[in-house]
Amino acid sequence: MGPGRRVILAVDVGATTVRVASFALDGTARHVETRQCPLLQPVPGWLVQEPGVLVAATLAAMSTCVADTAGAEVVAVALSSARYGLIGLDAALTPVTPLLTRHDSRSAEVARDLRFSGQSRELHRLSGTPVHPSSPLCKLMWFARHEPYLCTATRWWVGLKDYLVHRLTGTLVTELSSASGTGLFDVHRRVWSPAVLDLVGVSESQLPPVLPTTAVLRLSATAGRAVGLPPGTPVVVGAGDGPLRSLGTAAIGSTVAGLTLGATGSLRTVVTAPLVDATETFSCGALTEDAWVVGAAVGNGGNVVRWAGHTLAPDHPPSSGDDCAPPALLRLAERVAPGSDGLVMLPCLWDDRALPEGSGPLGAYLGLRGHHSRGHLVRAAVEGVCLQLGGVRDRLAELTPVRSVHLSGDAFRSLLWRQVMAAVLDCPVRASGETDDVALGAAALGLFAIGLAPDLQGAVTQLDPEGTRSEPVAVDPALASAYRGLRTKLPALRTMVGRVGEILDEAASPHVGWRADALPRDAVGG
Repeated sequence: MGPGRRVILAVDVGATTVRVASFALDGTARHVETRQCPLLQPVPGWLVQEPGVLVAATLAAMSTCVADTAGAEVVAVALSSARYGLIGLDAALTPVTPLLTRHDSRSAEVARDLRFSGQSRELHRLSGTPVHPSSPLCKLMWFARHEPYLCTATRWWVGLKDYLVHRLTGTLVTELSSASGTGLFDVHRRVWSPAVLDLVGVSESQLPPVLPTTAVLRLSATAGRAVGLPPGTPVVVGAGDGPLRSLGTAAIGSTVAGLTLGATGSLRTVVTAPLVDATETFSCGALTEDAWVVGAAVGNGGNVVRWAGHTLAPDHPPSSGDDCAPPALLRLAERVAPGSDGLVMLPCLWDDRALPEGSGPLGAYLGLRGHHSRGHLVRAAVEGVCLQLGGVRDRLAELTPVRSVHLSGDAFRSLLWRQVMAAVLDCPVRASGETDDVALGAAALGLFAIGLAPDLQGAVTQLDPEGTRSEPVAVDPALASAYRGLRTKLPALRTMVGRVGEILDEAASPHVGWRADALPRDAVGG
């Protein structure tokens, strides 16, 4: 990008990856820099990051990206981050806790207690955020139970992007999108909920002021020197990664859903006002004051097929950074007929955030026969993941119309994934294998915020003209018919496997305290 060109810088900070992208305002070029920050696990179930490490990685990626724009004018910096993170700060705004990421599950017991007591339903109705260990609400209640002394030393409770905004601008604030994902915010009245704060034991004065997602602050002199930008450069506070992904995939029409599939998956659509379901399944978070994103994330996505490849085909190892499965393994699955010759997989290997109880039934292969090859096993895994996401779409469609779907993410670089997902959805589908959707969404929101685009859709089109990043996916009628029949059988299969899980739990319970070192010496080969 040469002198004279104008660009907008999008900064997307996740728990493990920092992505900084510069987008030319005329849509002709982009440049992306990434930095990896592995999760830390000091205790099983605790998945954290050091805030300073993430900030340092962000500044380094921004500096490189700015240098590579080769003199182009940066009109603004627009921000995005993973939602559901929590950091405690002291009065000097120094972290007293690590960043508890969305993957941190230490508060699982708190979430179970809230569901068991029936409080979860009212909390979800108020906040639009299902009660789950991911939510800051549950994390704060965990701290109150287990770290009361730390709570007294904490002046502020903030999210990941709140802390990043402070480090870039010197101002401690949050915005509507991040606030609406905390479980503490009344999405209907657009204020921190006094009732929820009383339950959690946090005062409103410990939480940052809430700005619109389009609010513009200014880059501090210190941050400007670190990244090579003039002090005073506009900084758009932006939104959370989920809502911005919907914008980046252009899934912001009233009947369009965005489906993203990498290691995990998500499906979301945009409505004009907060919409909360009675089943406590879907989250509802803001993109702007009049654009709210409703949907669910699932913990079992491309990682299921990656697991199948690692377990069933170690001779086809995935490449570094591959969240799904190696192409050679998927080619084995492509040779298998749809329906995997009667083999069905329920892909519930990990915690599934789309279910209100916080976990799905047991993962299972059903109908296994001697003629089934590893190609069958892998194809059944692909089909199981797609059928699961198709079920999420069906439940979402009960809340609001969903007539078309935009696919994005690493998995959809594969023809097999695209074909199976389109057939399961059986509606107009477009697909992109790009991974810059969140950054594009952040850049588009930033462009709109500083007045260089008339609306959100216009901003996406300006930065990504003619939708060149996606293409229609044809739905095979025969394939759609086959999966339609299979979907009708899934509820009964899930019920059956759920009962199997109960039987296995009962059988295992007498041995919960069993330890090999408690056996006689000769029993363990002494």
